[in-house]
Amino acid sequence: MRASAEVEVEGVTVHAFEVPTDGPDGMEEDGTLRWASTTMVLVEAHAGGETGIGYTYGDTSVAAFIESKLAPAARGAGALDPAATWERMFAGIRNAGRPGVGAMAVSAVDIALWDLKARLLGLPLATVLPAFHDRVPVYGSGGFTNYPLDRLTAQLAGWVEQGIPRVKLKISRRPEEDPRRLTAVREAIGAAPQLFTDANGALTRKEALYWARRLADEWDVRWFEEPVSSDDTTGLRQVREQGPGRTEIAAGEYGFVLKDFADLLEGPAVDCLQADVTRCGGVTGLLQIAGMSAARQIDLSAHCAPAVSAHAFCAVRRLRHLEYFHDHVRVEHLLFDGNLSPADGALRPAPGRPGLGLEVKWDDAERYRVHGARPRA
Repeated sequence: MRASAEVEVEGVTVHAFEVPTDGPDGMEEDGTLRWASTTMVLVEAHAGGETGIGYTYGDTSVAAFIESKLAPAARGAGALDPAATWERMFAGIRNAGRPGVGAMAVSAVDIALWDLKARLLGLPLATVLPAFHDRVPVYGSGGFTNYPLDRLTAQLAGWVEQGIPRVKLKISRRPEEDPRRLTAVREAIGAAPQLFTDANGALTRKEALYWARRLADEWDVRWFEEPVSSDDTTGLRQVREQGPGRTEIAAGEYGFVLKDFADLLEGPAVDCLQADVTRCGGVTGLLQIAGMSAARQIDLSAHCAPAVSAHAFCAVRRLRHLEYFHDHVRVEHLLFDGNLSPADGALRPAPGRPGLGLEVKWDDAERYRVHGARPRA
């Protein structure tokens, strides 16, 4: 151990970086949203000569929220006690708003505090956590609805060629185009890999049932994510219960507080629960959600943010897999050294790198900065 219980958090600094997408005409789209950039809000937590980093993907307003409400709460806290600081941060934002921006802000700080603790101990974060696994299986995710067919098929087939046995595309922006897209993808990847789809809540309940049956019968789709809005737990439950038995219904990436996940597990409304460690309250929040999923005997799948999720989800007993999302993989490789690459369809935390094993590439990051100032050398 390189730290004692008396080590206190000396301060928290916040940065934000906005990275343009590499989609057609600078845009990407799914069933319900179009976007031209992805913003990472990055937190540094300092103590004992070490700096931990954490992050979330959201608007730059998350950075201001952290500076206003959370940095003061973290300063002076025990550097080896991130869960206690998590409790204090969530209590302190009661009137400012916990779901949404509040939960994302807490997530980024909490991840930084866990990374800091692991660095102080000189251990990988996955080792510091109560790990059930030493690797996290992944599925390739992208397949945006505005990709031309050649890019769509090349992206998904490329993941299969890398040894990733499951891939996902976005659907339901223009449903009349989806049969052609799905057929092209299935032909490109072959019959063996698992094919996943994500409607991002674009469909009505009856439309979702119609498409669930077609997806299963015509393209052997086994994973149908957010066929209806994740706010419509009744609709998710209906599609799960009335749809084809071999197609799993998934949702949870927009869960912010524990009740969001409790609602999805009621019934249940999903066959597989999802959680985003950068939205659900960070590592501390994820550990609680993992317990809920285990109690209900429902698997938990990691939504995006692979650099953090590869460590955090080793501590999820009912682990299913991790969404290896094109945008986040690209942003994290632009901004960090120390990223993990899939091997045999999984990410395995490096045993010799403390914390998350990441270092910010400040020279490369500066061109994308929209908040904060570069640390002094």
